[in-house]
Amino acid sequence: MTTTIVIQSTAAQSASASKYNYAIGYLRAFIIALVVAHHAALAYYPLPLLPPASLVDQPRWWGAFPVLDAHKWTGFAFFAGFNDTFFMSLMFFLSGLFVWHGLAKKGASKFLRDRLLRLGLPFVVATAVLAPLAYYPTYLQISGHDGIAGYWHQWLSLGNWPAGPGWFLWVLLAFDVIAALLFVLAPKWGQALGALTSGAARRPVLFFAALAAISAIAYIPLALHFTSLAWTAFGPFTFQTSRILHYLAYFLIAVGVGAYGVDRGLLAPDGKLARRWPLWVAAALVIFAAATVVTLIAISTGSQSQGLAIVTDAGFVLSCAASCFAFLALFLHFARSGSRLFDSLSKNSYGIYIVHYAFVNWLQYALLPASLPAIVKWLIVFAGALGLSWLTAAAIRRVPAVARVV
Repeated sequence: MTTTIVIQSTAAQSASASKYNYAIGYLRAFIIALVVAHHAALAYYPLPLLPPASLVDQPRWWGAFPVLDAHKWTGFAFFAGFNDTFFMSLMFFLSGLFVWHGLAKKGASKFLRDRLLRLGLPFVVATAVLAPLAYYPTYLQISGHDGIAGYWHQWLSLGNWPAGPGWFLWVLLAFDVIAALLFVLAPKWGQALGALTSGAARRPVLFFAALAAISAIAYIPLALHFTSLAWTAFGPFTFQTSRILHYLAYFLIAVGVGAYGVDRGLLAPDGKLARRWPLWVAAALVIFAAATVVTLIAISTGSQSQGLAIVTDAGFVLSCAASCFAFLALFLHFARSGSRLFDSLSKNSYGIYIVHYAFVNWLQYALLPASLPAIVKWLIVFAGALGLSWLTAAAIRRVPAVARVV
């Protein structure tokens, strides 16, 4: 009897994994479009920064703000702040959902070979070719710049190799390696974790609390020690120091959720999370507003209080989890059938992520002389970068060898 149940459960999960999940696929495409919108807004972020005198000088804010426009809009501080709170965490969560199915179907060795091709090769291209191209407009803003030769000299003098958004690819590959090693050491760890998440269908609030608690343990000590702004870099490998374990927690928890089933438990289309999407959206907005107020108090007072720092970091943790749940709930509830536009965006979203940064930065640079409101410039850059990236991704995917990767 037990054997029959296990076989039926495994077969059901296999069928579920092989069927396209509109909610997850469309949410992933939406988040990548949001990444493009986020980067398009950074040139108009209301910070009193000036173009660097040299790429080598410290602090190197140009790594996050490659192009600086004189036109600013305060609203982009809240837009970028909201995105930064959750969207990379959600990308790692969505990436982890199908890992267990891949490990169970292919085994650790073949799974890692496939992931090395799909993530490692694009990382090399994005880092070696696209990142220097994307950051060249930064150098062009330097007074007395000396063309490509001068740019290349400063680039090689940095001591590391900025990868831009490509950092996500190598970190995700590293997380895949961790998942595969765990699979080798404990072949049923994903199923065991999935069993723990199975009650989430009945109690999403409890799952939310557990996710927030685990991520708090992973994030807050590192944030207190390194600060939330610190990045670690060695060669082309960079990551946000305080968030690396936080991202790993989201990824591994998602592996368990996916092991139980991407259309069951927490992610059931007719589950409590999906049905109660208005409550989760409201909760996400309220928690983000509260976290923003606490952060503004900490910044305005210049307080060095560890207690206030802990409250601020806890606000990030809670806002991140609430926003992730809100977007999951929205797409689980509404994305239940195909859309030609979202189908195309979903198919090309990975390629869009890889190539978009260069389009964003060059469009921002081209608009520097224009006397337009910041929000108008942002709309032009976002629409232009998304459209050009979309067309580029669709074009390169016509090459069979490239299509296997992106």
